[in-house]
Amino acid sequence: MNSHDIADRAELSREESSTLEILEKHSNPEYKAILSKPAIEFLHQLVKNFQERRNTLLNTRDFAQAEYDKGALPDFRQDTQHIREDKEWRVADIPAQLLDRRVEITGPIDRKMVINAMNSGAKVFMCCFEDASAPTWENMIDGQVNLRDANRGTISYTDTAKNKHYQLNAQHTQLIARPRGIHLPEKGIAYKGEAIAGCLMDFALYFFHNYQSRSEKGLGVYYYIPKLESMEEAQWWDDIFRFTEDYFNTERGTIRATVLIETLPAVFQMEEILYAMKDHIVAMNCGRWDYIFSYIKTLKNHSDRILPDRHGIGMNQDFLNAYSQLLVRTCHTRGALAMGGMSAFIPNKDPQKMAGVTAKVIEDKQREVTNGHDGTWVAHPALVDLAMSTFNKYLGGKINQLDFEGPTHTIDADLLLKPCTGRRDEQGVRKNIRIALYYIESWIQGLGCVPIYGMMEDAATAEISRANIWQWIHHGITLDDGQPFTKERLHKWLYQELDTISQEVGEARYAAGRFKETADLFYDLSTAKQFANFLTLPSYPLLKRS
Repeated sequence: MNSHDIADRAELSREESSTLEILEKHSNPEYKAILSKPAIEFLHQLVKNFQERRNTLLNTRDFAQAEYDKGALPDFRQDTQHIREDKEWRVADIPAQLLDRRVEITGPIDRKMVINAMNSGAKVFMCCFEDASAPTWENMIDGQVNLRDANRGTISYTDTAKNKHYQLNAQHTQLIARPRGIHLPEKGIAYKGEAIAGCLMDFALYFFHNYQSRSEKGLGVYYYIPKLESMEEAQWWDDIFRFTEDYFNTERGTIRATVLIETLPAVFQMEEILYAMKDHIVAMNCGRWDYIFSYIKTLKNHSDRILPDRHGIGMNQDFLNAYSQLLVRTCHTRGALAMGGMSAFIPNKDPQKMAGVTAKVIEDKQREVTNGHDGTWVAHPALVDLAMSTFNKYLGGKINQLDFEGPTHTIDADLLLKPCTGRRDEQGVRKNIRIALYYIESWIQGLGCVPIYGMMEDAATAEISRANIWQWIHHGITLDDGQPFTKERLHKWLYQELDTISQEVGEARYAAGRFKETADLFYDLSTAKQFANFLTLPSYPLLKRS
């Protein structure tokens, strides 16, 4: 379908299309190009056909969570056992452009960061509209402009303050876009008086503006799909892919997806998710930070499964190592790549501290590659070569290890749900408080990816910090030094840590920020009777508006 055909279709259905209302008005010509009538008409068709079903899926999540809260535990489904037992089916062949994913770099949709990530030497850049980006209207539309220009090869950026110009190298990474999770709304566009799903906006606009330029280079349109919890959610996405390919008269499989297995319910349905998306899926990824958060959220009422401080939870824990190994075995059995998780460390100018970072990154990547993962994630360009050399040393010239079958021992629900021990101390609580305050304050100011204490923090890591604290208060745990952890003690430490932050950032930055507002929100979230499913939802009304 060419642009004239799309314009004709938009004209024919102009009356119907009016039910999609754009609430944010801008005169920026780039915004007008992204929000063209044909693009909005395509988005409208997706919203009309898939929004109500998305709402039903979210309700189903709530019903499942209510059962977990009453004492049930996640487990492998009985009604889909036939899918797991049928050893014949495989996912569609992986395109050549996606077979080598030894190191992927992730980051936000900021223009300069897009260029630096694509020039990093990684095999893939996963550009994130979700956890690494705060969903202001400007960020979301600017991100579409940036990725459109990146796919065309015309993206550039000039930092006038530093008198420095950025542009793409001749050789650069493969680009994969990550839309928002299905739970996140986009209040800038309404359908029948309701905010549309942010993921539909991100998906639709990216496909519309990039499928032709990518096709000219022999590429499909590639996505990372986050936050899935069930086979039915995977089927929803696959139906969107099919609808889109039919709408634009493109080949089946033009769209290829990598699914993040970053929720506890999803790890029990990995084969079913692969099956539902078998014509489009190419890989699964261990989204470890969100997975730890999901473990807490899903099992928050289970007093026998309270996790220790997040800073003591590594992939060497039995439940996390089992998750990694099961993902590898499941993917490779069905012909899909198995991607490792994020190393959130960032470089340090202090040689001694940098040596510590290097050692931790190597240890993490060695564990992943020996578990059988085909590739891994880093958060900073300076760590690409380190991760690549670790994988190359083990792979011995191969670009993946799809022939690695994975562990032969049983990985059952007991192992995947196995609790772990670790420290629960005042120092850890105070650090979690500061991390959460720094991150949420930056997020509501419009910045979604923030370096804090030597780590690149995004929404996933901030979620763990506040979920840890909520669960400890909810169950009335006693800290390692014998102090009971109460609302009153949290309140005292929380507002003391505001003083620490003021000293760390300086009076001017503190006065210009929104730290007190953030602290009030954090206290409410941490002590509420009902756990907020995602901190981004109650934070959304506070998000910076232009």
